[in-house]
Amino acid sequence: MSWLAHEWRLLARSRLALAALALLLVLSTLAVLSGTREVARQRQTIARLAGLQQQDLTAQARKYTHGGDPGSAAYYTFHSTWDAPSPAAFLALGLRDAAPYVLRVRALALQAQLHEGESFNPELALAGRFDFAFVLVYLAPLFLIALLYDLVSGERRSGRLGTLLAMPGAGRRLWLRRAGLRAALVFGGLVLPVLVGALANGTTMAALATALLVTAAYLAVWSGLALIVATRSASSAANATALMGCWAVLTLVVPTLANAVLARAVPVHQGVELMLAQRQTVHGAWDLPPPATMEKFFRTHPEWQHTAPLPSGFHWKWYYAFQQLGDESVAPQVAAYRDGLLARQRWTARLGWLLPGVGVQAVLHRQADTDLQAQLAYQDHTADFHARLRAFYYPYLFNDVRFGPQDFAAQPRFISPARSMETPVGQLLGLVLMGALALLLGAAAAGRVRPTGCGGPG
Repeated sequence: MSWLAHEWRLLARSRLALAALALLLVLSTLAVLSGTREVARQRQTIARLAGLQQQDLTAQARKYTHGGDPGSAAYYTFHSTWDAPSPAAFLALGLRDAAPYVLRVRALALQAQLHEGESFNPELALAGRFDFAFVLVYLAPLFLIALLYDLVSGERRSGRLGTLLAMPGAGRRLWLRRAGLRAALVFGGLVLPVLVGALANGTTMAALATALLVTAAYLAVWSGLALIVATRSASSAANATALMGCWAVLTLVVPTLANAVLARAVPVHQGVELMLAQRQTVHGAWDLPPPATMEKFFRTHPEWQHTAPLPSGFHWKWYYAFQQLGDESVAPQVAAYRDGLLARQRWTARLGWLLPGVGVQAVLHRQADTDLQAQLAYQDHTADFHARLRAFYYPYLFNDVRFGPQDFAAQPRFISPARSMETPVGQLLGLVLMGALALLLGAAAAGRVRPTGCGGPG
């Protein structure tokens, strides 16, 4: 291991290299801290919401000590649903930074309640929050470039290249050793805070191993690319310019263009549009004859058609009937909306086979359960709970049964489902293969270094 000590002594002479490694460690630490604090804040919000929910139910129950109207109880009682963050969510917050992770729903039309929390378009948040995924995808390549761009040209400029290549054990092995040490130090600066964060957040070994493997594969891609460029017979400035161009194209330009093309090829309406369409149907029902609304409701819910007819004037069962009809009226749009989102997700996953940064984010977000699949799963669980809530209230509404304190206690309770985290093996394997191919090409380029070239001042 004497070569390792020797290479480290050479690297330690460069204050710029040491400062870059220290800065990377600081940035990775701050990213892990930021993610951990955000996850802790979300967990505290969910815990506080549970207490407020119980207080609200207790206060509502006091109003029905001697029984009351079930329609009024259903209207004024909110029920909390939540999507608790996974132990690996601190690594890549994903859609948890753009979509609501807490919803309070009533037995009214569901779609408006699911989408009224959308305050902006998540697709516009391309880079995302400052978390570990951001540091890895966007910043880590810059540090590798800073450490590797003058790997050969620096020796050529100083006049030492011919002597180095004439020494025993030089050639390809020399450049691979130097590049390997620098890449290993970058890897250490990235993952040391992750190890501490994983311990603090209770991250599973599978999720941690995936994060480490993704980090190593992504750094291998950029190390191989840096070797290919840095071992050319070009100046340091030319190498740095070429590598910065590669970084801009692979991490910024092509993903942004691909996102724009995908948005045009697979158009998807926003959830707010579903909310507005559903509300238009619900509001329009006030102007329709109540018997016509009930007749339409009974077509899809025949189990209630033999209950007592509507009295004159307002009745809660008519109100909740057209609320449900409002949801059913936009069911095709909801299905198209979800299909469009999933189609975009599939194409994004395919893009990850060509763009390593996209692939890294896809793997980390899936492993952290913070991607589109997780968000749609939360909406599905909320919809299931909402269906149980309606099924609970309908016997009271359609049979004119009074609602008492014991009925409040019997209301359905939302139960947070088990997490659906799984490792996307295919995409992970693709990143590993991409990294291995880049290293092989970089090693081949390193073997072609010659002592003469058009170096010049760099």
